[in-house]
Amino acid sequence: MPWRELRYLRLGYVGFDGRSHTGELVVAAAYARDVIGVFGKLYDARWPIRRMRLVDAYGGDDDRSMAADNTSGFNCRRVKGSKAWSDHAFGAAIDLNPVQNPYVTGSSVAPRGSGPFAGVDRAPGALVPDGTIRADDVVVRAFAAIGWEWGGSWTEPDFQHFTGADALP
Repeated sequence: MPWRELRYLRLGYVGFDGRSHTGELVVAAAYARDVIGVFGKLYDARWPIRRMRLVDAYGGDDDRSMAADNTSGFNCRRVKGSKAWSDHAFGAAIDLNPVQNPYVTGSSVAPRGSGPFAGVDRAPGALVPDGTIRADDVVVRAFAAIGWEWGGSWTEPDFQHFTGADALP
């Protein structure tokens, strides 16, 4: 994706310490305004985010970024184990608190250290640990309002992942 089609965002968020922080995220220009609105709703709801740094801080390594519990957007990478480009490579996907919201495939859970969160009840109204996404919570509703899909509803759930329905070019 050409750089001119991406936007660098500085966003306020509430940390796990309950304090206000400023994070960085890159998304496709077409989604920037909507994403700002989503994070505004999360901030107003005091929904906690561990950290929000560009994946550059982790050398572009998705595994390192996830293990650091980093909320991220754009990352020029392929889908793990595939030759297809990830929605992240188009600035059309965001991962939130990957440790609390792991990617679960068969018997595998990523990132490392997220195993205890793989079996959390994410049904509407369920009590979940801080920063954990559950069905119909403020996070899912905010992204759904801009037409984005939650990976937590997939057969192999990617609880951290949100993507634009029309993400691929």
